[in-house]
Amino acid sequence: MSSAATTRATVTLGIDRLLTVDRRLVAGYRVGLVCNPASVDAQFQHTADRLKSDPDLNLVALFGPQHGFRSDLQDNMIESPHGRDCRRQVPIYSLYSETREPTADMLRGLDVLVIDLQDVGTRVYTFVYTMANCMRACARHGIRVVVCDRPNPIGGDQVEGARLQDPWTSFVGQFSIPMRHGLTIGELARLFNEHFGIGASLEVVPLDGWRRDAYLDETGLPWIIPSPNLPTLDSAIVYPGAVLFEGTLLSEGRGTTRPFELIGAPWIDGERLADTMNARHLPGVYFRPAFFEPTFQKHAKRSCGGVQLHVLDRRVFLPLRTAVELIEAFHAANPERFGWREPPYEYEHDKEPIDILYGTDRLRWTIDSGGDVSAMVAGWREDEEDFRRQREPYLLY
Repeated sequence: MSSAATTRATVTLGIDRLLTVDRRLVAGYRVGLVCNPASVDAQFQHTADRLKSDPDLNLVALFGPQHGFRSDLQDNMIESPHGRDCRRQVPIYSLYSETREPTADMLRGLDVLVIDLQDVGTRVYTFVYTMANCMRACARHGIRVVVCDRPNPIGGDQVEGARLQDPWTSFVGQFSIPMRHGLTIGELARLFNEHFGIGASLEVVPLDGWRRDAYLDETGLPWIIPSPNLPTLDSAIVYPGAVLFEGTLLSEGRGTTRPFELIGAPWIDGERLADTMNARHLPGVYFRPAFFEPTFQKHAKRSCGGVQLHVLDRRVFLPLRTAVELIEAFHAANPERFGWREPPYEYEHDKEPIDILYGTDRLRWTIDSGGDVSAMVAGWREDEEDFRRQREPYLLY
């Protein structure tokens, strides 16, 4: 199996380059590693094992993002504890705990911090802000940062959405970028460090062989779930829009086998909603009537009506536009029962969850006032074009 995986892979990961052509960055140094179960190579070897077994470097600490180093915590807002890795005999520090940033004690004794995390191409995914927080802490304490690049699993040629605006910054959005940014985690590190002024001593170890238009299933690399509720590439493709449903009282499909693809609520007629959405002829997607019963979280153990999003053509599919039009349709179907989730959400106790997810309060006010969602969507174009220009100096591929 390992040999076949190696043969199929057309992309060389940053971790592979780090331990071959860029060994100078870690050889002879005391190394910390930020990772989770998706931090594997094309042969399914975990980065922690590769670093630990390398005789030329010293792995002294592990750091885990949201859901934990082992990604075993299902809910999206459950803190993970610190611990010790018995296999590799090093401490594990949780960066989704009483702190989201490594402390001086956690970094003590390190020469370099290696970050090898699989991002999913969406502004609100917290792994990239764990990376940013690590870069800030390392800048203060004089520790080098090495980011091992990985493909953006939903491609790097599409940008969608308005920029995040300053009043709505949070742990699910620290910087003014669109919802779908089209960057790899290494390119984001460069953008955060230089354009947004973190100022860490940063090295990004690039990929070999990745094309900007390539989805993960076109690279030959394995899909390993980066977090518990993104089980498939299909869920990652819809996530840049469907994540907005976390800011509503509608189920985003958590507690089902198709999170972010199934959307609904107990008071919704799924067949009528599907007809409404299919009549809009949104690009690249079909809405199938669906009825489901979440096993946990919103509407647990209750039958929900709604839709399943079936992406027919991912290259024309617009996940964010699709989601805001779907929110509008859910609101129109039952304005009395539709509602926005109340704070707290992701360490924010005052800001509305939907506002920090969308990046401004415009979506909420547009829906509540019966405004024109299509005009709001058309207004994204200027931000998208501006961001494309802004990101250009930081592209690696």
